[in-house]
Amino acid sequence: MRLHHLLLALLFLVLSAGSGFTQGIRNSLSCRFNFGICLPKRCPGRMRQIGTCFGSAVKCCRF
Repeated sequence: MRLHHLLLALLFLVLSAGSGFTQGIRNSLSCRFNFGICLPKRCPGRMRQIGTCFGSAVKCCRF
């Protein structure tokens, strides 16, 4: 029975640690809500990348 508690605690730790890496912007709707625009390749001029829109090729950029 103690083994089940240990495995449950380990599972909780792994799932909670992984959730911090999913906070980035990954779609065009999230990009627009954060006042960004989706552009191919890279962000021009003074704009900075805040995420991606449809994959790694399309960037979400904002001033």
